[in-house]
Amino acid sequence: MTLVALAAMEEGADAIAKKIVEMAKQGDMSAARLVLERLVPPAKERPIFLSLPDTGSADGVAQAQAAILQAVAAGDILPGEAATLVGIVEARRKALETQEFEARLTALEAAK
Repeated sequence: MTLVALAAMEEGADAIAKKIVEMAKQGDMSAARLVLERLVPPAKERPIFLSLPDTGSADGVAQAQAAILQAVAAGDILPGEAATLVGIVEARRKALETQEFEARLTALEAAK
């Protein structure tokens, strides 16, 4: 695009934006929603405050999974948030499994 065309579009966009804000101030709810959506876009994620037990053992991982399930059932967190937390707890479980496997392998090699 040429600079002239870009300038014309920018000038038009500014006028449109001002008109929408004016309409929102006059009570047009559609215009107000549009303005708010641009000023405060919907949050993709939110902070979650959920106490979980220590996940340093298989029992702790199971307790953490149960706590997440209870939080969803109580409405404290959303199912999508729970899925993210469960994924984190599952990664921790896999890390524990890998550590345990390595310890067993080391013990078997030392016993030879």
